[in-house]
Amino acid sequence: MPEYVTDADDPRLADFTGLRDVELRKSLESERGLFVAEGEKVIRRAVGAGYPVRAVLTTERWLASLADVLGDAPVYVVSEEVMQGVAGFQVHRGALASMERLPVPPVAKVLEGGSRIVVLEDLVDHGNVGAIFRCAAALGVDGIILSPRCADPLYRRSVKVSMGAIFAIPYARMDNWYDGLEEIRAAGFQTLALTPDQSVTPLDTVEMSDRVALLLGSEGDGLSSRWLREADEQVCIPMSPTAMEAGVDSLNVVAAAAIACHGLMRGAADPVSKPISQN
Repeated sequence: MPEYVTDADDPRLADFTGLRDVELRKSLESERGLFVAEGEKVIRRAVGAGYPVRAVLTTERWLASLADVLGDAPVYVVSEEVMQGVAGFQVHRGALASMERLPVPPVAKVLEGGSRIVVLEDLVDHGNVGAIFRCAAALGVDGIILSPRCADPLYRRSVKVSMGAIFAIPYARMDNWYDGLEEIRAAGFQTLALTPDQSVTPLDTVEMSDRVALLLGSEGDGLSSRWLREADEQVCIPMSPTAMEAGVDSLNVVAAAAIACHGLMRGAADPVSKPISQN
């Protein structure tokens, strides 16, 4: 049965406190092993991927639409005002679910059987990480590997921006950045480092092997000099000469990722059905 709560400081709502406070949420979510899914569609995708529901915070309006996916999890019903007071912003999609995290698989598990993967080095913006997951999942990429300093894909904003695509593609996090590419190469992957440098090989002309890993760098500086050196080949997305003359010489990382993921799939084997769980 749903429980009606009238006080934003009610301890039962602790999982949902201060969702706009990044440092608070990092600490709280790590300590409790949880993440927050926002909106009915994202909650359904998380449940479908096997993530257990800890608790749900919703308004009367959205209660009935979620009834079939919540199981025995406690459901707290609040007014719009209390919802905003707890979360710290207006929750337009009407529902928040606190979900239990699943163990993140080792890098080797994500590499198994994959032919096209994306490797992210030090992307720290949660929205960018979520958007890249959405691009990669939509275009058929087999998995994503994160460097140790990349933003958390299960942070609320990442999940929200991805529209739940976080749950549709396997991912793992490296333990060691310095030697992080060695394991990928040892698994038989050709490593392609994406750079705005127009003097390198255009991505649409590079000869790709059966297994390819596309390396994408941080929002401002791009890939580190070490990863650029270690990659099998540096590649670029050709820019319009007219645009470059006008000072537009690169794309933002999400736009570049979308184009590069499309190019990455050139020559890939026919996609196969992949599990969406992180188990």
